[in-house]
Amino acid sequence: MRKDELIVRLTDKFSNWPSSDAIAKECMGKMTSELYPYSVMFSPIKINKMTVKNRIVMAPMGNINMCEETGRPSDKMLQYFFERAKGGVGLITTGLVPVSYGIDPTVSEPGHLSYFPRIDRTRTVQAGWRDLAQGVHTYGAKIFVQLTAGLGRVGNPQCLVNELKVPRSASLNPNFYMPQIPCFPLSDLKLGKIIKNAGQASADAKAFGIDGVYLHGHEGYLLDQLTNPAFNRRKLSKYANWQRFGLDMVREIRRRVGDSYPIMYRIDLSCALAETYGDDMEKIPSLKKFTNGRSVEQTLDYMKNLVEAGVDIFDVDLGCYDNWWLPHPGATMPAACYTEVAKCVKDFFEKNSIVSNAGVPVPIVGVGKLGYPDIAEKALRDGMCDMIMLGRPLLADPEWPNKAYSGRVSEICPCIGCQEGCINEFIEGGHPQCAVNPRTAFEDIYPSAPSTPEKIKNIAVIGAGPAGITFALEASRRGHKVELFEKSDAIGGKLISGSVPKNKFDLDNYRIFLENSLKKALSEGKIVLHLESAQSANELKEGTFDAVVTAIGSRAETPNIKGVDKIKTVIATDLLLSPEKMGDANEIAVVGGGSVGCEVAYWLASEYGKKVTVIEMLPYFMEGVCTANRGHLIYAMKKKGVRLMNMAKVTSFSENMVNVAQNKHKNVPDPYNTWQSVLPKNVVNPLAPKIKQEYESEAIPADLVVFATGSKSDHALYFELQAINAASEIYNIGDSFEGAKVLEATRAAFRLAREI
Repeated sequence: MRKDELIVRLTDKFSNWPSSDAIAKECMGKMTSELYPYSVMFSPIKINKMTVKNRIVMAPMGNINMCEETGRPSDKMLQYFFERAKGGVGLITTGLVPVSYGIDPTVSEPGHLSYFPRIDRTRTVQAGWRDLAQGVHTYGAKIFVQLTAGLGRVGNPQCLVNELKVPRSASLNPNFYMPQIPCFPLSDLKLGKIIKNAGQASADAKAFGIDGVYLHGHEGYLLDQLTNPAFNRRKLSKYANWQRFGLDMVREIRRRVGDSYPIMYRIDLSCALAETYGDDMEKIPSLKKFTNGRSVEQTLDYMKNLVEAGVDIFDVDLGCYDNWWLPHPGATMPAACYTEVAKCVKDFFEKNSIVSNAGVPVPIVGVGKLGYPDIAEKALRDGMCDMIMLGRPLLADPEWPNKAYSGRVSEICPCIGCQEGCINEFIEGGHPQCAVNPRTAFEDIYPSAPSTPEKIKNIAVIGAGPAGITFALEASRRGHKVELFEKSDAIGGKLISGSVPKNKFDLDNYRIFLENSLKKALSEGKIVLHLESAQSANELKEGTFDAVVTAIGSRAETPNIKGVDKIKTVIATDLLLSPEKMGDANEIAVVGGGSVGCEVAYWLASEYGKKVTVIEMLPYFMEGVCTANRGHLIYAMKKKGVRLMNMAKVTSFSENMVNVAQNKHKNVPDPYNTWQSVLPKNVVNPLAPKIKQEYESEAIPADLVVFATGSKSDHALYFELQAINAASEIYNIGDSFEGAKVLEATRAAFRLAREI
């Protein structure tokens, strides 16, 4: 099995970086401004014959369900992009736009409807694209439309259930979501049709005023499936030459748009499957066909040929769906994770004097957690890349470029890497949003400047976590008089404990941002803050407030298990805040395999070298957590030797021992499975094997038991306030409402503040 040294080194680093203080220091991105002014970042650059005003590219984030069902870009999608153009980005790229309707059944919905924007349907979609281009140009930004050949094996297999259409791919490949379903190979005739569609879509984009086209050739989508021997194992087809489909597509686009129209290509230097899973691939049914992935050397040769065919600019990353955290680096991945990948390509192009058909250098765009101005500028100054690509940072704060340019780095709202809004929302049926920016994809509803209320109100906010602070800041911005009460001596709520592990540095950046924002509001007299102030219902009633908003949070639950008094125990959040509570424990059992339990387990194993076992009652660990974050943490825990026991229940405790009953049936899911995602609850896999109950008992040695068994909303004060009519308006948001994530907490807080 072939492996590349660079990819092995990077994948090892990604799963182990918090274990070394020296490496961790380099990997923890901070919102500093030591390199200001950012002279390289805000210098122009040429792509073909087009000049872009700065080196910042907005990444393609997937505009799922942001269009009308005909595929026409909606006002929601237009205002979303206009906000980023106004924020100062140089080049915008749209989310993927398929050109394979009627060929790849996974891109369509029943009734010939679409959840993707379309550019190929009829003239009825054209006005939307023209309006989009014109609006973006108002602010001096350029825009490329990202075209995809299709989804193939990583598309939704429900097309088989809904329309009796079998998913397609480059060869006979298993579907990613339901590997029991085969994806049949597309014929050369159908592939030729996709190529012609791409040429037509590109010609249309040029006619609509779009500045360039951007081919979606990475991450294991259909174009990548056809141009990677891991997925393309054709023997007799003209596309058995794995480079040909991509080269033919670029040549057709260049023929249709002429020599001067920019063509961008998104590619993975390696799908990194062999480097991720090694010899285990031979034992995993859904992976064993994919051992012959494209090498770095082969990718570089293909990229050289793509330039000869007409490509002007590349952005380069790693991975595919089967190691999802690589192309979607989440909360626990290091900052600037792919600058070495970009540098590898830059060095190859320079060494071989590769230039575009316009006779200019081919810019290489650096990707992967570059939303920290100093780190982004350093990557450019050091020649690691020519441009930097920001996706989620521009969802978190559209004004990122303007704030960086003017030196207001501390005012940039940082992405926390949770992927709950930008990815999970549309996977579960919504559209992209952002956990820390409630206006993202709601710009069409909420203008940037809030309205002035008819009546200025005195408002008490109880709890200074993300929900309470978000509400207080936005309500005070509208002119309301806000008093914020917090029972502890610090603001931040669960952000304080959650940001303790080194790999949660993004969450700590957000905590600091909220702290800075609140300090500014306090200095301007817009908010009054009361720390160490636990207000009772009667005290709040006596305060003569017009409205009271409770955002108290939740209380950790501790299960009542037989023998709990015979073993040393601690609650997970308490241990994060006071690591000394682990004492001299070496063998630690974590009860509860949700996100908190797994984060604590990895923290204990990677930063303290503890032997850790995690016990979870459900079939899957971190169920409901975004696939990238879930997969990376599980993979990293396996690398650190953390034992994961799923479908296991603690029956009792005895001295230094946790007694567990675990289901050992052969169909119990592999707890270390990171090559598949967990399907949403409303999607049933009819081919999934049935799990029978075959429980066996086991005693797990443990010096310490950490409880991470969830929390319960603390809404007692809310109901007390309601019962005594403490104010004419009483609201309950955040964790004290339903144990919400940051996404739900800030979204509710912002909306309430805009409307109260």
